[in-house]
Amino acid sequence: MTVDRLPDPLHQDGTYPRPQLVRRHWRDLGGEWEFAFGSDPEQAPEGIGFDRTIVVPYPPESELSGIGDTGYHPVVWYRRSFGPAELAEAGLTADRPRVLLHFGAVDFAADVWLNGRYLGHHVGGQTPFHFEVGGLVAPDGVNELVVRAVDDPLDVAVPRGKQDWKESPHSIWYHRTTGIWQPVWLEAVPGLHVESLAWDTAADAASVDLELVLNARPEGAVWADVRIEHDGELLAESRYRVLDTTSHLRLALSRQRNGQQYEELLWSPANPRLLSATISLDGGDPDPGGDAVASYLGLRTVRTDDCCLLLNDRPFYVRAVLSQNYWPQSHLAAPSADALRREVELILELGFNTARVHQKAEDPRFLYWADRLGLLIWAETASAYEFSARSVQLLTEEWMRLVQRDRSHPSIIAWVPLNESWGVQHISHDPRQRAYSRGLTELTRAIDGSRPVISNDGWEHTDSDLITIHDYESDPEVLGRRYGSRTALDELIAGPGPAGRRIQLHASAPARPIMLTEFGGVSWIDHDVDDAWGYSSARDSADFGVRVTGLISAVADSTVLAGFCYTQLADTGQETNGLLRDDRTAKVPVELLREAIAGR
Repeated sequence: MTVDRLPDPLHQDGTYPRPQLVRRHWRDLGGEWEFAFGSDPEQAPEGIGFDRTIVVPYPPESELSGIGDTGYHPVVWYRRSFGPAELAEAGLTADRPRVLLHFGAVDFAADVWLNGRYLGHHVGGQTPFHFEVGGLVAPDGVNELVVRAVDDPLDVAVPRGKQDWKESPHSIWYHRTTGIWQPVWLEAVPGLHVESLAWDTAADAASVDLELVLNARPEGAVWADVRIEHDGELLAESRYRVLDTTSHLRLALSRQRNGQQYEELLWSPANPRLLSATISLDGGDPDPGGDAVASYLGLRTVRTDDCCLLLNDRPFYVRAVLSQNYWPQSHLAAPSADALRREVELILELGFNTARVHQKAEDPRFLYWADRLGLLIWAETASAYEFSARSVQLLTEEWMRLVQRDRSHPSIIAWVPLNESWGVQHISHDPRQRAYSRGLTELTRAIDGSRPVISNDGWEHTDSDLITIHDYESDPEVLGRRYGSRTALDELIAGPGPAGRRIQLHASAPARPIMLTEFGGVSWIDHDVDDAWGYSSARDSADFGVRVTGLISAVADSTVLAGFCYTQLADTGQETNGLLRDDRTAKVPVELLREAIAGR
């Protein structure tokens, strides 16, 4: 495969499941699969009666799946066949003899069989995994793929996020998302190939670091050719000998040494400039043709001082919205690849510059559009509900894989491993839970030290780079006084904060920027919703507009806050406190909201 045949990573249509490591050939296995509910999480595929049809990748609880059963179903089964046509589309040739079977995400634990052979087990409902299946595939025959997913709705040690443990949704929790909910796909590769890659950009140092991971240690002389370009201009090129499975390369961007022009290539919401990259392998046994992949990156830095978040060393005011990224017809799965792009566009059209994707690690295709269109992302994960050795292990392992998966996206400006003490409900007085929070925070910094980390968003911070507060006060005048001066804010942080929670658990914590990262939550709906819920309620459309804009203006007028995050983007089930209805139509004129949010 030659580099000039690779697709352009900066002009994808948003369907490729892994946008920062792109190959030309792949085959989506979405569509109709055979399906069955099960009961025994240890049962083998033999004897399963596949009596239904499901549309993958939509969870069986959802309407788009064709099942729409929201009851308790801790075990589900999937089966489908593929043959020569799918393998040819995936790129299977003599030069690409190995076939990778990819899963974007299966909630929560998955076991996979191909042609009666057990491939393996994966734990973690938000993280991707794959199997190399070339030796098991019949190139000219029919291949049978079977997946078992286990997700016990009563297991509160599992990172569940907003998925309800009760059979019917209540309060701020929603219908469950069980089983396959992100793309399943095939991809053919050479014997020695790129397994993963990550970019670490240091724009002020005029360099880029590449971490390249292969599927095996090279045999013989294997070289990697790396090119970084922008709009046809070559910015850096290097060829180096790959000696191990994981290798690191620092590429100098000589153009960036000119201080009078280096900002032209920096990524920001106002100028989401991305650089394209290609990596090709040359030589080695048994694949003299080598592998080739396309990628992209953005040059930008994110830091904090004692009062501001700094983007590219300039103070940046965060105007964020809490986004559940949940759709009534498909739940945590996006209804289409286009819906992920549209979600980013809607947030920007409302005047926000940041999205806090809440209690969920989103599909990488959403992050791709955030990178391309210039939306900053507050990256979070689903929380567990209990504190135990098992919950610590499950969340830590999944969080590590998520940080590794997403660390190359320039749109991500902060990591949030814990939220509102979920799973660490006694952190204020339990030293083990404080140690867990600090450990997660430091572990995140160890994997990616290029972004701020929030140890526990909302309150009871142990070691955060930003101090974030959640406050659902419904009176704009009260909010204005509470966050209107440094003295008032210091008093709030020193004493019990909103909801009676301490903001910081260390009195001697250094000065940090302060943001109000949850507020608002005004409920109003113009059609019947069972058990409609919000933090406060409006009487009608006009009252809703007055309340929402009043709260946003009161917070935006603060001269001591470094940013805010309004709750929330869209109605979600019975939680009717969105700026938009669940079909993403606005409850009041968008111009009214944008004026309050962005002042334009």
